[in-house]
Amino acid sequence: MPSALRVNHIPPLTMAHGKKYRNASKLVDATKKYPLAEATELLTKLSTTTFDATAEAHIRINADTTQADQLVRTTVNLPHGTGKTVRVAAFVPDDMIDDAKKAGADIAGNDDLVKAIESGDIKFDVAVAVPMMMKSLGKIAKTLGQKGLMPNPKAGTVTENIGKTIEALKKGRIECKMDKFGIIHVPFGKISFGSKKLQENMEALLQALEEARPAGIKNSYILTMSLAPTMGPGVKVAL
Repeated sequence: MPSALRVNHIPPLTMAHGKKYRNASKLVDATKKYPLAEATELLTKLSTTTFDATAEAHIRINADTTQADQLVRTTVNLPHGTGKTVRVAAFVPDDMIDDAKKAGADIAGNDDLVKAIESGDIKFDVAVAVPMMMKSLGKIAKTLGQKGLMPNPKAGTVTENIGKTIEALKKGRIECKMDKFGIIHVPFGKISFGSKKLQENMEALLQALEEARPAGIKNSYILTMSLAPTMGPGVKVAL
């Protein structure tokens, strides 16, 4: 048989993934949906990386994303955080800069911070602002928006209580929102957390999503959910 034809007979999994991935996949029953406790226990065994991989949840919502009353967007305070150091920038007036930094902001300012961003100096993962500063952000709104960094009231990043918000973000508050396909992709910890902490983070996440259920979704809400390490096979979760 010509070699070109033999290649076509190699199983897709062999061609697409390496040995570590294939070995990890053997631990998962692809036909089964696991209870959450079992899923998080299994998740800790599936990473194929040498670094501490992120635990990710992929949740499909039964929503028509063209309808405003079916869009899901909320925030959740993960009890054990994400395991990631979050750099926070705070847009505040001069008299609030010190308080913002005491609360944990890595960068705090106003016009000077806007100018730095205009010049391409963006050294933060999330931005917060007091409402009175939003007008000043107009000239950098496109830049921040393209990177998903624009403060937004729906995400809780435009607030009068800037100190409390910064503290929550540093401790592990995350935003959950659907993409255009109705799927929420969200990190909920590190594999090194262990199954118990990952389970508790997921329970908090699911509770927040349930509380944020849009009025426009009348029937089943969450259609499917799977958990996976940054690089590794996924586990289907029983709802």
